Amino acid sequence: MTGKGTRLLRDPPKGSLTLPSPVIQYNSKGMFMKVVGILLIAAVLIAGMAGCGGDGTESCTLNISSTPGGSVTTPGHGALTYDKGAVVNLVAEADDGFRFVGWTGSVSAITDVNTSETDITMNSNYAIAAEFEAKFMVSAGGLHTVGLKADGSVVATGRNDDGECNVGNWTGIVQVAAGLFHTVGLKANGTVVAVGLKDYGQCNVGGWTNITQVDAGGYHTVGLKADGTVVATGWNGDGECNVSNWTGIVQVAAGLFHTVGLKANGTAVAVGLADYGQCDVGGWTNIIQVAADWGYTVGLKSDGTVVAVGWNDDGRCNVGDWTDIVQVSSGNAQTVGLRDDGTVVAVGDNTYRECNVGDWDLN
Repeated sequence: MTGKGTRLLRDPPKGSLTLPSPVIQYNSKGMFMKVVGILLIAAVLIAGMAGCGGDGTESCTLNISSTPGGSVTTPGHGALTYDKGAVVNLVAEADDGFRFVGWTGSVSAITDVNTSETDITMNSNYAIAAEFEAKFMVSAGGLHTVGLKADGSVVATGRNDDGECNVGNWTGIVQVAAGLFHTVGLKANGTVVAVGLKDYGQCNVGGWTNITQVDAGGYHTVGLKADGTVVATGWNGDGECNVSNWTGIVQVAAGLFHTVGLKANGTAVAVGLADYGQCDVGGWTNIIQVAADWGYTVGLKSDGTVVAVGWNDDGRCNVGDWTDIVQVSSGNAQTVGLRDDGTVVAVGDNTYRECNVGDWDLN
């Protein structure tokens, strides 16, 4: 992933980062996940009013959606109305090549968020999503690449000076994330493992439980819990780990020195280095996926358009005219979007032809 003038920082800068000239870029971890599908740990979860009815009626609305890779077969998708107190059966089914991960959103009302067949008690208006992910996937780190196999084992290749490729004994893994110099794996039981550079605590995940998604940033690691809260460990010189007060989160994304969270209501939050506007997501709405990397943040909206904020001298945020997008990915200096027809678009630095995707058709 490195190129002309690129240098990787094994040690994070002390305090805020001063952006170098455009030809000197700090490589983070541009992730392309999933081979047969795309990891979109998000959904259109627009909840209703805080209480049932709102007009004196005793009915409640349940908004149901799912991430790519499966569907909710019972009772189905959309906004459904039930009597207050009703117990609603939930059944989620994964497509071929995918597995059910868990339920996200208003999980406090769900009997068991980790099973695909469960129920929810309608005491208020709720919004939930069934989360699926590919049985195999890849993730690109600073100078290494990690692959998750269908049997839950992991392979890795590339730089291994800090042990970031020492994943040969991992089993029962359902998601991987590659950081700058470390690798994180999410196990089927909701616990997390990590190898690689440990100097800043980015691998201190041994006590994490009930995790449904992980992401690895430059020198920090972020985990989304089943209840919609978030945990983080590692370098916190810019506040990128200050996520303990987040709630209602359905997806997290770790940039080089910032962290982004997608909320169940389609808005986004961000903490960390904000010098270049990469955390200016407070006005975003109807977002279904977020991606973060070196100095910028990207959001995919429910209507297939895309928004981006942050460092843009190389055009990586010039996504305003994109339409029909179903997934976005942020690289070191380029942004890539997958259209619903299987074609791909890209903007940003193209020194090494990283944006030459105009003739791709992934169908």
